Amino acid sequence: MARGHAERRAAARSEPSDQPAPADPSDPFARSAPADPSDPSDRRAEPAALGSRSELPEVPQLGELGELADGESPAVLDAEQAGRDAAQEVAHEEDGLAPLPQDRFLDRERSWLAFNERVLELAEDENTPLLERANFLSIFASNLDEFFMVRVAGLKRRIATGVAIRSLTGRPPREVLEDIWSLARELLARQATCYQQVVNPLLAEQGIHLLRWPDLAEHEQTALFSLFRKRIFPVLTPLAVDPAHPFPYISGLSLNLAVVVRNPATGHRHFARVKVPPLLSRFLEVSPQRFVPVEDVIAAHLEELFPGMEVLAQHVFRVTRNEDLEVEEDDAENLLQALEKELLRRRFGPPVRLEVEESIDPEVLDLLVRELKIRREEVIAVPGPLDLTGLGSIAALDRPELKYPKFVAGTHRDLAEVESASPPDVFAALRSRDVLLHHPYDSFSTSVQAFLEQAAADPDVLAIKQTLYRTSGDSPIVDALIDAAESGKQVLVLVEIKARFDESANIKWARKLEQAGCHVVYGLVGLKTHCKLSLVVRQEGEELRRYAHVGTGNYHPKTARSYEDLGLLTADPAVGADLSDLFNRLSGYSRRDNYRRLLVAPRSLREGLVSRIGREIENHRAGRPAWVRIKVNSIVDEAVIDALYRASQAGVPVDVWVRGICALRPGVPGLSEHIRVRSVLGRFLEHSRLYAFADGGDPEVWLGSADLMHRNLDRRIEVLVRVADPGHRSTLTRLLATGTSDRTESWHLHSDGHWERHATDAEGEPLRRVQETLIEARRKRRGTGS
Repeated sequence: MARGHAERRAAARSEPSDQPAPADPSDPFARSAPADPSDPSDRRAEPAALGSRSELPEVPQLGELGELADGESPAVLDAEQAGRDAAQEVAHEEDGLAPLPQDRFLDRERSWLAFNERVLELAEDENTPLLERANFLSIFASNLDEFFMVRVAGLKRRIATGVAIRSLTGRPPREVLEDIWSLARELLARQATCYQQVVNPLLAEQGIHLLRWPDLAEHEQTALFSLFRKRIFPVLTPLAVDPAHPFPYISGLSLNLAVVVRNPATGHRHFARVKVPPLLSRFLEVSPQRFVPVEDVIAAHLEELFPGMEVLAQHVFRVTRNEDLEVEEDDAENLLQALEKELLRRRFGPPVRLEVEESIDPEVLDLLVRELKIRREEVIAVPGPLDLTGLGSIAALDRPELKYPKFVAGTHRDLAEVESASPPDVFAALRSRDVLLHHPYDSFSTSVQAFLEQAAADPDVLAIKQTLYRTSGDSPIVDALIDAAESGKQVLVLVEIKARFDESANIKWARKLEQAGCHVVYGLVGLKTHCKLSLVVRQEGEELRRYAHVGTGNYHPKTARSYEDLGLLTADPAVGADLSDLFNRLSGYSRRDNYRRLLVAPRSLREGLVSRIGREIENHRAGRPAWVRIKVNSIVDEAVIDALYRASQAGVPVDVWVRGICALRPGVPGLSEHIRVRSVLGRFLEHSRLYAFADGGDPEVWLGSADLMHRNLDRRIEVLVRVADPGHRSTLTRLLATGTSDRTESWHLHSDGHWERHATDAEGEPLRRVQETLIEARRKRRGTGS
């Protein structure tokens, strides 16, 4: 069947028309003259009509990586400029010291692209298991999508609206944008080379074949024709482009086919767009572990969509749009409705990138550029297939020999001395000691999740207060809160419905919680609530006891298996009182700013960290032990960076362990020669935030939700909790020392912004991998090999 199908198509394409066709005014490729505003048929004179062709919004599931990009609203710009002004005051006035150099910061956009380059290096590394290499290619693609949707879109908007401010390095936004395009093209070329010349051939050697349509056997093409007719054809909608049919709206990140057809009777050419349905698998399995891109299957059967027409050409393309949100919060009561309206508007964000295959016909590309109103420099041509985020499904194949060795987290030893079928009694454990959790090495389900589930089921628990920033679609956390409310407990849930790319899901859970009787609030106007907090109030005899959890990661059971995070479970009265005060502020009108064991943004967190860095300078000058160790996802805030520079100038050793963006420039003589910056990437996403200070020999350690970025310190409710237990403080300072040690595999940041990977020592022996070291420690502790 497939062979006859192909032969009919070839015959139709080769059959000449009876006579030369007259010029066709509807030919989309013929419209190269300047637009005539007086001609209603020339649709370049006005925006493309949306009408009934508009599509449902598609919200990309990019998860926590949304924390790497910043919004670009006027309030954001004001906050960024205010932060820089404050840093300048510190730089010029503190202690009468000489002013810090103007070129002391690294470019944040370059730094972000360098982070994604490190992800790509893991895909290129032959020592990375093969399916993990495919997964890192998928992560790289997803990260870059988000970068363009938010950061590049924000730069374009700044330029277009005339509110552009210079970058940290003093460069104008247009220059930054040109730099981004150059670097992004280089990285995408490397990604394509890695996939086509390395990873795909190696997968084939292991019996996993990612093929294109011509590579399939005849019986496989026949099977896919049947699949196409039954499952794909009914959901396809070809959209023609002519004077009666405006150019259709192209939703962000969707795969599309640009199709050129010819009427054999008239010889006239026509353009149509066919969208690849997003619910279909990115790669279709035609036989065991033999896959083909779904767009190839659609392209091979286009004559089924255009019967009687000759299919002359088809080309795959993909558009990235501005996906950031702008929501007015003057009326907090209507925030939910305002956000829902903005989510519908998101799909109409202006395009910021057009991806095409290198083989695209120039005429088709001209048409896409013209109709999408995108500039040539915003077009990226790569070898197919487009959208390698789909490799994540290939990486999920059940081939354990091609992945990192399996690791199953166990119950923390302080919650259960011996593993058993019965869940640990979290409240009993916390009455005797604080519990320091390190996920995914410690099980989330038998610690944080068990804590909330036991609270929901315990008749002595009177109230539960909880923040939710992101959670899973089938969240046991949400279920526990609903159970608690339905059993008559007072349940307060602060749902951050503006969590980027999770807005729709969070609106859904907010309404579900409200319907169950939970008190749902959305935080403070103008601020995102990013802190990770749980508070349980329990009746114990004649007294009320408060139990708390403060963490660095979201209450998300699925990501807790792949994100590295820290958490503190405690029954300490000071922490309980602090959280009670903070929840009252979040749900009511309390203006309390001073806390016992917390630093809280936006009021006290930056100042608290800067003052502690200053204390280390004083300790060093007095001959007492002094050092600063920090672990964050990103460090951009100028005031904190300048405080670290001053510490380095005074001789205080500073170690920074950063996953993503770093604007701090280490190793500059006279400025930062005592500062080292390291980055660790691996099987788990390093996500925890830690701040440690020598404090004269009795180290002070803080953990929590805050990165060192403007949005975290100025526009979010963030919380750091001071770790009180000496053993826990020792554990965390050792963790920081291990991650920044020269004996640990990591990337080292140089003063020029270049990251250099250090994986072996001087003798060529592999360096210690911090994640594997922690996995092995947990296995030995449990006495198991898995």
